[in-house]
Amino acid sequence: MPGRRAAMTTVQPTARRSAAERAATKATYAAFAGSGLLLSSGLARLPQLRDDLGLDTGQLGAILLAGAAGALISRPFSGRVVTQLGQGRAVAWTSALSGVALVLIGLGDRLGAPVFATGMLLFGLFSSAWDVAMNIQGTVVERRLGRSIMPRFHAGYSVGTVAGALLGAAMVQLDVPVPVHLTIVAVVVAVALPIAVRGFLPGEPPSTEDGRRPHSTLRYWREPRTLMIGVFVLAAGFSEGAGNDWTGVSFVDGYHAPAALGTVAYATFLAAMTATRWFGPRLLDRFGRVIVLRIQGAVAVLGLLLFIFAPAVPLAFVGTALWGVGVAFGYPVGMSAAADDPAHAAGRVTVASSVAKIASFAGPPLLGLLGDHVTILRALLAVAALQVVALCLAQATRPLAPVDPDRHRALDNQ
Repeated sequence: MPGRRAAMTTVQPTARRSAAERAATKATYAAFAGSGLLLSSGLARLPQLRDDLGLDTGQLGAILLAGAAGALISRPFSGRVVTQLGQGRAVAWTSALSGVALVLIGLGDRLGAPVFATGMLLFGLFSSAWDVAMNIQGTVVERRLGRSIMPRFHAGYSVGTVAGALLGAAMVQLDVPVPVHLTIVAVVVAVALPIAVRGFLPGEPPSTEDGRRPHSTLRYWREPRTLMIGVFVLAAGFSEGAGNDWTGVSFVDGYHAPAALGTVAYATFLAAMTATRWFGPRLLDRFGRVIVLRIQGAVAVLGLLLFIFAPAVPLAFVGTALWGVGVAFGYPVGMSAAADDPAHAAGRVTVASSVAKIASFAGPPLLGLLGDHVTILRALLAVAALQVVALCLAQATRPLAPVDPDRHRALDNQ
């Protein structure tokens, strides 16, 4: 019986490991979907908040900018938070605090614009650290599975945003007050996420081989590869953000189409991007990051040019779909590349995502200003130009070669 006993002891750890990986995969999907649900629930009620508070477009834009500013301010410190708390506890705390911020946003409908703005600022602060933590956990799961899955996690985020938007539409139709709606969503997420993240896998301990503080991210701002990944994700993220913000408006204005067709164009962009993230990761495993990202970059440029210059509406829809396909992998694969070395994942993901955050902070208003002079449809040429930059920088995402631990220690001590 010794041989039989030995066989059982080798099978059981594998089974446990498989169960742990499945649990971590589900937990990471929950973290991404919950983040999308919380964000889109608030965005779905913006028109009513604007009307109830009597805000003009400029005032609403300033309040939304408070949210972007909060995210930009907290992003450089997010790696430190994640390192100190661990990815699971970081998501648990930041999801609960983001829920509190969403409640404040809802209460702003009754208590005034300052409360609304405070909620937006806090939402940006807390959700930024949440984003870093769940992306790092996504790379941990990806390494354990031995295959690309980050784009699927980001597809889960997209599913969450769609669910939040649909729920918001239903709440508006049922005439549910803004504070009630957003409080319900906040409570559900704040209760569900801390339970879900119990399935997270433990992350790699941060490197302390050079004698510096393990949570310090300053060192990573001096790494050329990390900064190049950040610029790559900025360029790719700018294109994705422009699709989210301007597809419908530019379609309606540029092709003199009814608003309903603009909504369909936006849905086409989202559907193409989400489907590619869900069904496309096998391409990354088969052909590698760089070649896939370069091909996608070319597809995105082609799609944008077709969307901008199409002689007929059906071709513009084709361009919209190609645009969505082309930008699908930029941000998730950039996060995977930043986290290639697990001992430095938190710092490098923080830096790369901080650089990329500039796109969401500055992109929409810059395109709007440019659109005032050349029409918003033609302004998308700037997006195509940045997508060419992303295509050229795709080389930065090439996976790091495995490093021998003794050699790694020697390099860090130089």
